[in-house]
Amino acid sequence: MRYLHMSKSRYINNILFITLSNIGDCILTLPVLDALKENFPSAKITVVAGPRSKQIFQDSPAISKCIVFDKQSSFGEKAGLFLSLRRERFEMVVDLRNSLLGMLIPARYRTNPWLIMPLSIPHMKDRHLYKIKGIMSKLGIKDYRNSPRRSLCGTPLDADFIDKTLQKHNVTGQDKIAVISPGARSHTKRWSEMKFLNLGSLLIEEFGVKVVVVGDEDDLSLASKLTALSEGALINLAGQTSIGALAYLIKKSSIVITNDSAVLHCAGYLNVPTVAIFGITDERKYGPWSETRDVVKKDMPCRPCGESQCRYATLECIQTISLREVLTAARNILLGIVQEPPAVSPQKILIVRTDRIGDTLLSTPVIKALRDAYPDAHIAMMISPYTKEIVEGNPYLNEVIIYDKDVRHKSWKASRLFARNLKEKRFDVAVILHPTNRVHLVTFFAGIPRRVGYDYKLGFLLTERIKHTKQFGRKHELEYNLDVVRALGIVPKDKNVYMPIKLESERWVDETLAHYGVTSADKLLAVHPGASCISKIWPVERFAEAADRLRQKYGFKVLIVGGPKDRDITHTLAEAMYEPGFDLGGRTSISQLASLLKRCRLFISNDSGPVHIASAVGTPVIAIFGRNQAGLSPRRWGPLGSKDKFLHKEAGCLICLAHNCKKGFKCLAKISAEDVLKVADEILKEVPR
Repeated sequence: MRYLHMSKSRYINNILFITLSNIGDCILTLPVLDALKENFPSAKITVVAGPRSKQIFQDSPAISKCIVFDKQSSFGEKAGLFLSLRRERFEMVVDLRNSLLGMLIPARYRTNPWLIMPLSIPHMKDRHLYKIKGIMSKLGIKDYRNSPRRSLCGTPLDADFIDKTLQKHNVTGQDKIAVISPGARSHTKRWSEMKFLNLGSLLIEEFGVKVVVVGDEDDLSLASKLTALSEGALINLAGQTSIGALAYLIKKSSIVITNDSAVLHCAGYLNVPTVAIFGITDERKYGPWSETRDVVKKDMPCRPCGESQCRYATLECIQTISLREVLTAARNILLGIVQEPPAVSPQKILIVRTDRIGDTLLSTPVIKALRDAYPDAHIAMMISPYTKEIVEGNPYLNEVIIYDKDVRHKSWKASRLFARNLKEKRFDVAVILHPTNRVHLVTFFAGIPRRVGYDYKLGFLLTERIKHTKQFGRKHELEYNLDVVRALGIVPKDKNVYMPIKLESERWVDETLAHYGVTSADKLLAVHPGASCISKIWPVERFAEAADRLRQKYGFKVLIVGGPKDRDITHTLAEAMYEPGFDLGGRTSISQLASLLKRCRLFISNDSGPVHIASAVGTPVIAIFGRNQAGLSPRRWGPLGSKDKFLHKEAGCLICLAHNCKKGFKCLAKISAEDVLKVADEILKEVPR
């Protein structure tokens, strides 16, 4: 592999490197330049930079030529630049701006302007390095990310200027230097100038350091004010240093304390210990990258917003950072106190489950497990419209988000808009319990940095993947759901399914039962003859026989329940019974059904969502299963209550054809009404009410 690397790279003699305009942004690209210089040592590197960032490259030994590209230049000037670069015959174009210029210059190797950046790579320095991964892979180069940093170095004149200036202020080689940078390109990034002043004074008093104030020409008045107020205790070099001189000074210092600015990234590149003060900007993208570093920030719902103006006109995110917080961070670095970085707890968590009633209900232990692990987090759940009543009112949820994949968000355009709106909520983690192409795409385009779920149906879009084996039905769906939580390092303590009971639904049940003449003394049996697939439906005449015999034996009043699509079958069942039951098919909401089932002594149902509702509210269940498929078996989908039972019989089928069954659903036909009665007798012996 090393031979392959050398044999290919020796043909790279001319490289075009297009970098960014602002100084700080440009410094974040320098590790890429270092990688190019390290791996192609004989190549000439031409840099295209902005007017502000050109000074980084003017004296750099790493490059052959620096060309200034001004976005405000005329079309003729841009065309002239293009033609001159075209004549250079570059073998490689590394364009970190994704500019038209970089796309049009011919080259054998080039960065991909349409590259999709993994959200698992948040920091801009690492994102820039990722952009050349494709080129390096083609050339057989794997290890390029830790190249020696040689692109930011001052000249002997820069070093002489700094040394003489420090001597002028009585700074000796034995003195510790603390560099502070109170300025920033935007006022929204600036911590209080008076806090910087007091910080400098306290550092001098406690550690005897020499505090040097740095910045560009725009920061000169601010730095002059601070040094005047300090009565000369602070050394002002703002507006007096070139980039090379600043780099030399920072390299000599023991600590840099700064807002989000070019100074921050200069310290990061030079690996100097840094305390960074962050407000509106995202420290995950632009934070310090020295080995020894600390970020001082306020965790607020609105930050990091990245806006040019504070929407509340307060800038509380940075102005409420106290002097004590920054001083503590600086003190720890100067004293060499190594603090384990605190475990970063997610502030906003999105649980995703957009399928059916039972599936969603079996996901509710995930909500409780996440709340136990992250008591202060904002936890939301993204669900389908028809399952919202399962989670509305859940005490462990902060928010319910409706994703209507069948109507409102059916089109790709509508889903993209949904993802954009979801992105504004700034979730840290998406916990995806049921893998679908849509939810993986939506959470990806929502920019959620951590997405955990099963490696199935575009699972490569996840940042953390669990092997998908649900189809083998080796354990219950509830456990498969909790496996996603376990992947986050959480050990679930409570596996109980939770169904909220609403007061208005309780009142509805009271009124409905009174309408049918049902009193509190009556014993209720509920039956559910419907299901989502014909291969799950036990014959209606068997339901009728079982219900009649149980009514006769135990004095039950029979309630027939079902969803809107079950009205025909519930009506057929009511007509088939010797004494018709109360047909409530299609007349209950999910919440009302939960309250209704809570009043019953027994519930008999096909394999369906109401089975799990009954279990959740404590009503014993007899669930009837048909298909002989592991992924659809009672082991995975059976009821979970302590008194619940299921019936499932083998029909001798080697392969289940599901709804295309050629044997008349023999697996279901083998279950008799007598089988149901025997199980019901076992349950009712133990149910005193």
